[in-house]
Parts: sequence; C-alpha cells; structure tokens
Amino acid sequence: MTENTTQFLSGGGEMGKLIRSMDWSQTALGPIETWPQSLRTTVSLCLSSTFPILIAWGPETIQIYNDSYRPICGAKHPASMGQNFRICWETALPVVGDAFTRGQEGEGTYIKDQRMFLDRYGYLEEAFMTFSFAPIRDESGGVGGIFHPITETTEKMLSARRTQVLRDLAAQIGKAQTVDDICTLAGAHHEDYVTDLPFLLLYKINADSGESTLMTSMGVEKAPMLAPETITPDNDHDKWPLRSVLEGRIQQVDELGNIFGQFECAPYPQAPGTAMLLPIQISGQETPFGFLVAGVSACRAMDPAYLNFYELLNNTFNTAFSNVYAYEQEQKRAAALAEIDRAKTAFFSNVSHEFRTPLTLMLGPLEELLQHDAIKEEPAVLDNIASTHRNAQRLLKLVNNLLDYSRVEVGRVQAFFQPVNLSQLTADLSSSFRAIIEKAGMQLHVECPPMSKQVYADQEMWEKIILNLLSNAFKYTMEGAITVRLSESATEAILQVEDTGTGIPAKELPHMFERFHRVEQAVGRTHEGSGIGLSLVHELVKLHNGDISIESELGKGTCFTIRIPFGRSHLPAAQVSEKEKQIDTNFLKKAFLQEAASLLDNSPSKAEEFAPDLSDGKDVVLVVDDNTDMRQYLTRLLEPYYTVQTATNGQDALHKIRQQPPALVLSDIMMPVMDGKGLLQRLKGDVHTMTIPLIFLSARAGNEARVDGLEDGADDYLVKPFSAKELLTKIKTQIGVARTLSKRTSDLKSANEELLRSNQQLRDFAHISSHDLQEPLRKIQIFADILIKQSQEGTIAPDKYLEKIVASANRMSTLINDLLHFSKLNITSAHTEVTDLNTIVQQVINDFELVIRNRQAVINVSHLPVIKAIPVQMNQLFFNLLSNALKFSTTAPVIHVTANVITAGTHNNIRGLLKNVDYHEIVVKDNGIGFDQQYAERIFTIFQRLVKQTHYEGNGIGLTMCRKIVENHEGMINVTSKPGAGSSFSIYLPVLDGTAAVDPVQN
Repeated sequence: MTENTTQFLSGGGEMGKLIRSMDWSQTALGPIETWPQSLRTTVSLCLSSTFPILIAWGPETIQIYNDSYRPICGAKHPASMGQNFRICWETALPVVGDAFTRGQEGEGTYIKDQRMFLDRYGYLEEAFMTFSFAPIRDESGGVGGIFHPITETTEKMLSARRTQVLRDLAAQIGKAQTVDDICTLAGAHHEDYVTDLPFLLLYKINADSGESTLMTSMGVEKAPMLAPETITPDNDHDKWPLRSVLEGRIQQVDELGNIFGQFECAPYPQAPGTAMLLPIQISGQETPFGFLVAGVSACRAMDPAYLNFYELLNNTFNTAFSNVYAYEQEQKRAAALAEIDRAKTAFFSNVSHEFRTPLTLMLGPLEELLQHDAIKEEPAVLDNIASTHRNAQRLLKLVNNLLDYSRVEVGRVQAFFQPVNLSQLTADLSSSFRAIIEKAGMQLHVECPPMSKQVYADQEMWEKIILNLLSNAFKYTMEGAITVRLSESATEAILQVEDTGTGIPAKELPHMFERFHRVEQAVGRTHEGSGIGLSLVHELVKLHNGDISIESELGKGTCFTIRIPFGRSHLPAAQVSEKEKQIDTNFLKKAFLQEAASLLDNSPSKAEEFAPDLSDGKDVVLVVDDNTDMRQYLTRLLEPYYTVQTATNGQDALHKIRQQPPALVLSDIMMPVMDGKGLLQRLKGDVHTMTIPLIFLSARAGNEARVDGLEDGADDYLVKPFSAKELLTKIKTQIGVARTLSKRTSDLKSANEELLRSNQQLRDFAHISSHDLQEPLRKIQIFADILIKQSQEGTIAPDKYLEKIVASANRMSTLINDLLHFSKLNITSAHTEVTDLNTIVQQVINDFELVIRNRQAVINVSHLPVIKAIPVQMNQLFFNLLSNALKFSTTAPVIHVTANVITAGTHNNIRGLLKNVDYHEIVVKDNGIGFDQQYAERIFTIFQRLVKQTHYEGNGIGLTMCRKIVENHEGMINVTSKPGAGSSFSIYLPVLDGTAAVDPVQN
C-alpha cells in the first residue's frame, strides 16, 4: 500500500491509524487501493470531523467511523470497525432499521432523541440518540453508502425523565396526611415511573424489637419473594441485608437473582439485578422510621447520575414522612390543647362558683364591720378593714369575669334580648364614670343621640361591655379625654369608646381580644389585671351578632368600635322578648367604680413625695408597687422598724433613689412604665447603686420563678402571699449584709487611699470587686439552700442547681484570677527586654487554635515590630484583645492585626501622644458586634460591661488590663467602634533606641 494510496486517511486520529492497520481485503470493501473515490472522499471527511460520524458502505453496510463516534460503540470497539452495520447494531434495528433502509433507497432521514436498546456493554442498555441517515452517491450515481452523523442524548433524556419522576412523586405523596396515605399515593402511580423504579417496597421498623414490617409493595406481583411481610435483624433467612440501613446509610444490593432466585418484573423481560436500600429518616429523630427497597432498571447500569437519583428519591420520601409526622404531632398537640382548653374552661367555671361562697361570707361581715360605730372610732383598724373589703370586691369582680367568660365559651350563657333605649342606657352607664374621670384631671364626653330604629340587647351584657371599655380606657389614659360616642348607619347602631391614652403597639393589635393577653411594658395606672376584660367584651358583642374592632396609635390613643344590627331578625327567636325586664346592676357598677377609684391613688401622693425623716436613725426602705393597698399594707408593716418611702413603678423608684438612696429596695416585678426587672438592671448597672440590696415580691410562685429572679441579680425573692415575719427577717438580714460589706469596703479604701489616689479606676476597685465577688457567692448559697430544702421535702432534682452552683463557682474563680493578674500589673519591678511582637502574637494565636477552628475565624497578621517590652505583659495584651475579637461576634470572626510607624510631628491630632516621639501604631480590627462610640472610654474601666453576661461571658477586667499594660510601657490605647460594624483598637508604643521599626514594604 503506497503513501499516495492512504493519503486520504492521514490525520484521522486513532481511528485513521486503526483503519490503516487493518487488512480490508478480508472485508466486502476489499483493499484500500481499490476503494472508489467517492468512498475515499467520504472517509476523509468523516475522519477529519470532530462530530461523531459513521459511514456504512456497500450492500454489506461495512461501517467506518471517527474518533468522536468511538465512545458510542462502547465495548464493541475495536471489533465494530469494518463490521456489518446491521449486525453490529442489531438490537437497535427495531426502531432505526426502517429509516436506515430508506437511506439506502436514497431518502435522507432525521430522528431526534430516539429511545433504543443497545448491546454495547454486555447487557441490553437503554439509550437515546439524535441522528440522521443521508445517502452517499457513488461514481455510478447510485447510493454507495450511508452517511450517519449522530449525537447521544441519553444523559439529558434520563435526567429529564428522572427529574419529572421525582417532581410528580413529591407532588403526589406530598398531599399525604398519614403514613397509609403515602403508601396509597405512591402505589397509585407506580406505572408512571416503573422504567426507573421497576419495584418499590416500604418497610416500617419497630423501634423496640428492630423488626421491620412491610407497609406496601409495588411491582413485585410476580416476585413475592422480594417482599417478605417481616424482616428480623440478624436473621440468616432474611435476604435483605439491613445493617447499613439501620445505621441510616444507603446500601446497594447486587446479584438479586443469586439471592432470591429467578423472578419476573416489569417493564423488561430481563429482571433487575440490583436494588437500593434507602433509610427513611424523620427530622429530629436519630433512628430510621423505616426504609425503602427500590429496584434498579435492568437496562441501566448504576452510575453516579443514577445513584444521585436514588439519593433524591430518598430525600423525597424523607420529606413526606417528616411532614406526615409533623402533621400528626400537630394534630395531637391541637387535640391536647383543645382538651386542655376544655378542662381549663370547666375549671374556671367550677372554681368561680366555689369562690363565690367564701367571698360572700367575707364581704357580708366586712360590710357590717365598716358600719359598726366602734370600728369607726379606730382609724387604723378601719383602714385595714376597708382595704380588705375593697380587695374582696375586686376579687369577686375577677371571679365574675372568669365565670362569665367560661360560660360564654361553652355556650351556657342564655342572653335575654329585649328592646332597649340604647342611647339612654349608654349615657347613664358612661356618666357613672364622670366623677372619677374628672377627679383624675381629665374630661368625659358623652355623645349619645336617640336612635331612629329599635335596638334589641341584653341589658346586663351591654352594661358589662360599656363598663369594661370605660375601665380599660381610664386605666391607660393619664391625661386628656375619654369620649363615648353613639351613632348609626342604615342597618347598625355604632358605639365608639375613644381615649387619648398611651396607645397600643401595632404588633399587639391582632391579639387584644385573646384571652389573658396583656401588653408587656404598657404605660398605665397599673399593670394589674386578668387580661380577660376585652376577651369578654368580644364574646358578648358576638352574642349580639355584632362586631368589634380596634384602632390605635402609640402615644396618641385608642378607639374601640362596636356595631350592633338593628331589629331582632338576627337574634335567636327563643331568646327575644318584647317585654322589658328590669335588672339591678348597681353592684356591677360599684365594683368597676371602686377599682377605678383605687387607681387614682397610683399617682404619688403628697405623703409619698416627702423626703424621709432620717433624724430617728432608722434605715430607709423603699417600697415599689403599683397597687395602692399593697403599698399601704407594707408601709404599715414596716413603719415600726424602718423609715418607709414608696414608689408606684420602677421609673418613680429610680427618681427617688437618686434623691435619697435607701438601705434596701422592696419591689414588685410586674408594674407599668418600668417593671421590677428593669429597675433591678438599672440599679445593678450603676456603680453608685449596685450595692443596694433588692428583694422581689411577686405573685409568681415556684422555684423556677425564684431562680429566674435570683439569676437576674435580685438579692432575695418572696412569693405573695408572704409571712410578715419572714419579710421582716429577710429585710433585716439583707441590710445587715450590705452594711458589713460597706464597712469592709470603706476600711479597704482607707488603707489604700494613698495607692489609689493616682488612678481613678482603682478608687472604686474594692467597692466594686466586693460586689462582683459577692454576687456568685450569693448564688452558690441560695442554690445550695434550695437543694437542702428540696432534699428535706423529698422533691430534689439536683442536676439543674448543681450546674448553677458550679457555674457560679467557676465565674468566681475566673474573676479572682483576673484580679490577681490585674494586681500584678501595678508591680513596676519587671524589666523590659527586646521583644518580637510577631512571636508574641503567634503564641497567642496558637493558644486560641481550638476557638479559631470552632468559630471558623480568620486572623490576618502583617509584619509587627521588635520593641523593648515586658514579654509576659505583651502576651497578656494581645491575648485579651484577640479574645475580645473572637468572643464578641455573631458571625465568623475576621481579625486584622497591622502595624505602622508614626513619626514625630505627624500625630498631633492624636490626643495624649508626645509631640517629639516616634510611635509604633498597632491596630487590632474585628468585624464583631461593635458598640456606640460614646462608650469608648467606659470599656477601659474595671468591671464595666456593655453587653449582658448571659449573652457573652466576661467580667469587665480584660480591657482595663490592656490599658494598664500599655501605660506601663509609656504608651496609649484607644478604640473606635460602631454597632454592628466591628471595633478597631489602636495601640501606640514609643519607638525606643535599639528596637526595630516596621518595614514599610511589608505594610
């Protein structure tokens, strides 16, 4: 074979080389030198193309193809080169044979994404091809062969089909509300995805025994051996290996024919040889709920794309089962809540009835006593009885409200609707509040013109509606006016109760008619109340087939609008009467008016405003409570032993503490304007008041409430009702402890006065440290007392309190260690030496290796100077700065440590630096939570923290140590920061002789 003969094969790549090496004389084409020019030209074109092309030439359709076509041949190559096309692709002829024949007859064809089955890897493989058959004319003008360009689209078509399967399956089983629904819905459409999932089995695992039970099966009608009813772990007779599945891992099982014997399975004559075991995981549960057995197509090998399909299938079923579990749990919770609600309603109804008897027996004798002449001659006794009578009436009002609401909820209220003069009734009820409203310095406007149409209403219910709305308006209106306005539309009577009060936040408006809902931190005359009045009004309006709505603007006021239809057609006929029924509601009005009158006393009276008389030498106790009767009771109880001052809320208390610091504060927790916890936070956060002991008085009972109060920093906690003797004992103890600590602090200050004169921070050192050390010690003592008490009562649950004791002890240990470090910084005998800050910072970074890894932090350090310094103090400096940067961040910390030299005369704008000295400027910048720049100086003060310790641990000593270290080295430190934008600490250390400056190239 000459070179000219094979020149058309040159440059043909691997296939050109193969063609040149073959003995074509053994084929129907004959030797290459005998090939016609038309074949040579076509082969040359084929080999030089980068597109997959095959040529089938002559009556024997001998095939020749290029490098790009070679992957389509699979394992048939290289035997397929020179082979008869119809023999090579025999399995594809059922779908392509007719088109190929038409090409031989001179007709070109084009087919897109044709599904076919090819035997190219030893099994019948499902594949998709886009191709054409074009006739090649030879020298005679007839069809010499077929030009066959082709592209395999198997991956694209299978991906689209499997995606559709997953989408459809997710949509179908996503509708399920039970496990049975999942089984039914998955099986109902199995024929739609049988090509990719020839069979599917769902098993449920018994959590106790580990036994798996078949829930449903699809595609195994002719292969029951694949789907045993039960599978027992570690049973040799069970042929599905479950170990990996039980551990939550996907498992592939091959050679099913060898394991289960011969079986039949759609959609192909050949049975699947592989299955996937997929664990069904429910969100939040560690062990699998069950597992899937999913067949693998007999006409597709398991490749990464097919494996990914099964992983997505697993996720689809996991999601469906998790949703069903969540739905079932929600249904159970809803049923449980409904049952609890029914039980609660029944309880309120029963207990309200039971309360009425003892309250009646209390109110009757109390009213008789108030009228007794001998009692009237004893003012102190009369005050006690009057206070008891007022609160008994208030309790009866609360009980009646609870009873009314519970009866309405269960449908036991039988309203009596009668024609009423709504204008006159509303005006009379509203006017009963006039004297109290005007006494409070406000105005009452009543606008109730006659109605043009008849209104049917239950008179007693209407009175409760008006009185509750007016009482609510009076409680939250401190100045201005309350307006009651009655108007009408074509079909409705419209009542509006409008005030100029404190208003309601927008987010609270949707919840205002919910039972027991109260607006936290609402500013009003009192924080007391059951949170049921507006709920009752809402229900009573609904009984009238009416509607109630609310509009409010914070700081400007609130308007309630009620609409009641005219006439009687909307009401139950059996509950309507044309006869008027007189109802005596004087007691109801009296209860509301007395409660409103008591709120007038919640503004500080002249008696409460006076400065306490300290001439008798008694300690001052400040009583803080929004309930007038409680303040008066505590005053009477404490006056024989202490000078008592009172406040109506936390803000009022702070004002009076600034005027005259008391020896102790006795405070309620739930109050308007500022509650007890807000007061506690302000007291303990101020260096001047942090040592004043505070005892909480609260209606919240139980150890949880007590621990919560103590952890907020209260010195003690008493539950209402309390023993007077116990209260007096606790007050005496706390004042004694505070006095002892104050004396020790004073002595310590005096002894160290000379030393502390040079540093303003240290002047308060002993005062503050004694408090900070006392706080964890007090918690250790209190939690230990709780453990002892619970042990004596037989209700001990030690783990929780032991953890708190250990945490408090650890905090004290850390505080003491930091105080020791801080004290050592005042020792000036340490000598400086040449110190490489690069080495120091790297040592600190190594110490934080675990923290950096856990928080995924990034620390970038530029070249740092070599200076004369005390190495251990430099280590402490960078340790504290990097610790702060790593700690005070809500995202992955990013920290930059850079250095520069500021020459003399260029730093005039930096206050505190000597003008004629060069300085190393070292900056530690982070992306943390930052703080307001106004606190930049405060953070260097000992024990000062800008964030709650419950959010970020710390004791307020670290940055104080940083400042002291820098000052020891005749330098300065400052900080710039912005909330949410991180902080930048700048350290200025003088450049001394014999130290290296920063290389400017490396900066």
